[in-house]
Amino acid sequence: MEVEFILYVADQEKSKLFYQNLFQLEPSLDVLGMTEFQLQGCKLGLMPESGIAKILWPKTRHPELGTGIPRCELYLKVSDAKESHKRGIQLGAEEISSVEARDWGDNVGYLSDMDGHIIAFAEKT
Repeated sequence: MEVEFILYVADQEKSKLFYQNLFQLEPSLDVLGMTEFQLQGCKLGLMPESGIAKILWPKTRHPELGTGIPRCELYLKVSDAKESHKRGIQLGAEEISSVEARDWGDNVGYLSDMDGHIIAFAEKT
């Protein structure tokens, strides 16, 4: 089984540049309507809200109605959570919570991207 998570985004190009710089990784696919990043064990896709709305409408609400509302969390285990967290802020993400030791044994910091998706950078304590 291959796993891909797809985030619905308002601006594909803006989101592509954000995640490209955040991950320090070139997209494995970048075409009109879909950008993908090959991560360890899975892919992260970025799809314009307007594109997915054509498929989902009228059975679901338009994804743009949820912009800014946290709709998912990317929990990314990295070697240096503070550095990744800092880079996210420098790229325009909003800090939700600084990197701190959490009850479950990870040091984790939380950010929000321009569409309201939550990004957590974690490392083992």
